[in-house]
Amino acid sequence: MLIGQAWMGKHVIIIKCQMDTNLVLQVHTSYHAPMEPIQKNCAETLSQHLSIGYRVIDVTYIPPNAVQYLLVLENQLSTSRNLFNLL
Repeated sequence: MLIGQAWMGKHVIIIKCQMDTNLVLQVHTSYHAPMEPIQKNCAETLSQHLSIGYRVIDVTYIPPNAVQYLLVLENQLSTSRNLFNLL
């Protein structure tokens, strides 16, 4: 899904990177997750997704030389509904 299209709910991206070269090895997403273009550079890919609202929920070391980032995005409509239900 490209940025700018309507969507709602939570979305997940898993980004696996090589530690010593800072290269993106794999990317997995939930269906309809808003995405920025994936860059070869892991730090740039993470930066772009953080800038559109994703949060890093977990980081996992994968031996011998990789790290996996779990990012989650929750839109404001869903958050507002959850807060309204608590009242």
